[in-house]
Amino acid sequence: MASADQRSQRAGVGNSLARIRRYRANIQAELDRAAVYQAMADAERNPELARSFGRLAETESRHAEFWREQLTRSGSRGAPERPSRRARLLARLAARFGSNLVLPAAASLEMTEQETYEHQPEADGTTIPADELEHGRVFDAAVEASTTRFMASVLAGLLGRRPGVSGNALRAAVLGANDGLVSNLSLVMGVAGAGLSNRSVLIAGVAGLLAGAFSMAMGEWISVQSSREFHQRQLDREAEEIATDPEHERAELISLYQRRGLTSDEASQIATRVMGSEKVALETMAREELGFDPEELGGSARVAAIASFALFTLGAIIPVIPFAFTSGGPAVALSLLASGLALLGIGAAITLLTGRGVWRSAARQLAIGFGAAAVTYGVGYFIGAAI
Repeated sequence: MASADQRSQRAGVGNSLARIRRYRANIQAELDRAAVYQAMADAERNPELARSFGRLAETESRHAEFWREQLTRSGSRGAPERPSRRARLLARLAARFGSNLVLPAAASLEMTEQETYEHQPEADGTTIPADELEHGRVFDAAVEASTTRFMASVLAGLLGRRPGVSGNALRAAVLGANDGLVSNLSLVMGVAGAGLSNRSVLIAGVAGLLAGAFSMAMGEWISVQSSREFHQRQLDREAEEIATDPEHERAELISLYQRRGLTSDEASQIATRVMGSEKVALETMAREELGFDPEELGGSARVAAIASFALFTLGAIIPVIPFAFTSGGPAVALSLLASGLALLGIGAAITLLTGRGVWRSAARQLAIGFGAAAVTYGVGYFIGAAI
């Protein structure tokens, strides 16, 4: 049996190894963030945002050096020297398509860092906690302003429409493609499982596609239009308050700016300048207090509806196409293969925005889609046998 001294020695060694692994993980994370932020800074057209991202990259590089020093002091070597493959991919995407595409993923990286350093004693007494708070504020502002601008513009371009800058188009795209694929795959597998003819499978698939696409489009239109009307009512009320009680609105702005870290004098000066113009005051109160862009009012209901219809159709047609060229077992196999690849693609693409692991997200998407298809195929099989 090991003595108390031996157990203590083993525990010390284990703690030392865990600390070294933690230092290396910190260095890798800082290198990843520095690479992504620098790529975003280089690609960003807005000078102010570009400078902000550049400062973030410099800070993360400095943090990496801090953890590298901690690793050296521990007597260990083998510190990471380059960004991970995922970080390099995000950096390339930012360089190719702009910072907006990778902004949500970058914000997720930053949130993870804040949570990671909460319980690391080496960070106490350094500028790291303050730096991370500042980084969080930068990303809060950047995500609110730009997170879906790129995707909405691309989607609107594909549809031949003027881009509406809002999260509704992106949300409709993701939900529409995934819902169309999963729901129609399940429907097609259910009908195929019942042993019905190829013609019946095709009719059911097309009918499910159209029914789902129109339903999704109408739902998105109602949702976004209701939101627009609600925002317009809030905007009208705010305009009336600015016109009738400007001092109260000025006091609200001062309080808001103070909560964001400005001094009383700084907040008062900015609020006074803002309230000098009713138009500027209304735009500012809409963005800062109500939380939406007054020029968009929550996005375009038409763009959201068209996007939802188009993406649902794109997803729903995939499991149907094989039945137009073949039948029976081969058609089922090809439908599952095409749908499986599409599910993996959707799952992997989502991780660029969420920051989650690619394989985990892709596998989850595949499991959900095939699980639903398996259930409906089984139900169809038993119904077909009973009839």
